[in-house]
Amino acid sequence: MARNLDLTALRSFVTVADTGGVTRAAGALNLTQSAVSMQLKRLEESLDTKLLDRSARKIALTAAGEQLLSYARRMLELNDEVYNRLTATEYEGEIVLGVPHDIVYPSIPLVLQHFHADYPRMRVNLVSSFTTQLKEQFARGECDMILTTEDDLDPAGETLIELPLVWIGAPNGVAWRQRPLRLAFEHRCIFRKGVQQALDRVGIPWEVSVESDQTRTIEASVSADLAVHVMLEDTAPPYSEPIQHGGALPELASKRINLYCSDMVKGEAAERLRDLLRQSYRSHKGSRMAAQ
Repeated sequence: MARNLDLTALRSFVTVADTGGVTRAAGALNLTQSAVSMQLKRLEESLDTKLLDRSARKIALTAAGEQLLSYARRMLELNDEVYNRLTATEYEGEIVLGVPHDIVYPSIPLVLQHFHADYPRMRVNLVSSFTTQLKEQFARGECDMILTTEDDLDPAGETLIELPLVWIGAPNGVAWRQRPLRLAFEHRCIFRKGVQQALDRVGIPWEVSVESDQTRTIEASVSADLAVHVMLEDTAPPYSEPIQHGGALPELASKRINLYCSDMVKGEAAERLRDLLRQSYRSHKGSRMAAQ
């Protein structure tokens, strides 16, 4: 049967070792000498081991006590870290994170999961919209951090990764073979104009047959093989897949995923969220290079 060490007794033991005596340890811990002595006695009894050599004028550690001291310090440091992390007011609050709806998956859920595990008292308010709208909200101070999909990078931002655009259609779909090519796009999608220009350059006729402000409408239409869409590599939603067109459709440009952070958002928690976002796309880049 598992047995547990008493952290209060361990703290008294470490303090005695650091101060060199029960009297000083009692003062440092704001306890009576008898309380500290009783905790030490219980600790030795629970381990059935003598931890302190009381034969000399100054208390010394036995060999077993020296070994326990190393473990005790680590246990108390971890205990204090957990307690502070879960109760400290500096780890409370809210961060508003804006992410374009088409790059929420697969990275953002894992980022939020890890962040919540590290800072359970911090709330991340996820705002999903279009890059143009997110940048407007960020400029108004309505978002603390935003990710964007862009051709370039504005000052004070950083590019996390650059990914190619790919054609997306229904699994085993045939809509990509039809002419004019039927396209499905949100009204404010920044990929839309470049895709149309790419089709014009190679002389492929097209029409926007599905148009909506709702991403789910676009996804449902594409998965039903009613039209095709364009997304960043490895961000295709369920029930759709990259089109293996064998050169029948034009190759598309790459886009940057950029990160912008407000100067008003500072502190350990905010930096941790930024690091998780960076790590998520850094690992994505590594997996792409390994696959090539």
